[in-house]
Amino acid sequence: MDLNFIKQKMATLQKTSESKGSNKDLFWKPPVGKAQIRIVPSKFDQNNPFKELFFYYGIDKPVMISPSNFGEKDPIVEFVKQLRSTTDKENWRLAKKLDPKMRVFAPVIVRGEEDKGVRLWQFGKEMYMELLSIADDEDYGDYTDIVEGRDLTVDTVGPEVTGTNYNKSSIRIKPKQTALSEDKDLVKAWLEGQPNPLEMFKRYTFEEMKASLQKYLTPESAEEGDIIDDESEPEVEAAPKTNYSLNTSAKVVKQSKADKFDSLFEDEDSDDLPF
Repeated sequence: MDLNFIKQKMATLQKTSESKGSNKDLFWKPPVGKAQIRIVPSKFDQNNPFKELFFYYGIDKPVMISPSNFGEKDPIVEFVKQLRSTTDKENWRLAKKLDPKMRVFAPVIVRGEEDKGVRLWQFGKEMYMELLSIADDEDYGDYTDIVEGRDLTVDTVGPEVTGTNYNKSSIRIKPKQTALSEDKDLVKAWLEGQPNPLEMFKRYTFEEMKASLQKYLTPESAEEGDIIDDESEPEVEAAPKTNYSLNTSAKVVKQSKADKFDSLFEDEDSDDLPF
């Protein structure tokens, strides 16, 4: 037995095991109480530190990232367009439930936890609008500037205050301008070593997304839940209790349930995506 080989193999397996568990560590969730953070310039877009991504919650899988984020066709988006091409109120109601939800990601350094490097802060439209409004205020300007930027205080309250099952955060910008860090090498490492939001979630193929949608539309697979709001954590959305069908032709042809569903995606060459 080659002991050196065994040691190398153990080291490799240990690194692999650590890397599998590290994905979660790349996200930052505001704890209840106060936290001080700094939004840093994005490595992937010098003009905008915020990355908008669209997700589905509770459609077969707990969370699925929309293929449209990668410039690919999304069967759920195409199905929603089919639903909205009708005048049926139930189809429109279902279309609204199936619309992907926007979540925004920003690269941040958490003060007091600088050793953890740049992490991704995820939030919804309400917080996003607040952050954009501050940036648009000439009294503050570019708070991500590495030399003359500003830190943010994130104040988070728990369910006992919000009256819901979720935390809620608010922000205040620090009046004093400060450098991201006095250590130039550290700043360089933070700017170059950032997680890419697009690489943090499993990507599903067109057929996998289509299969998940078909499963969601099957009443017997329904599970109770609620639609998420802007700032709450994602919840599993309730599946519809009845079958929704699209009959846009004058002549009805008898088809199996699978054939009817598949026929909705015959125009798969269309790349008329909304994003």
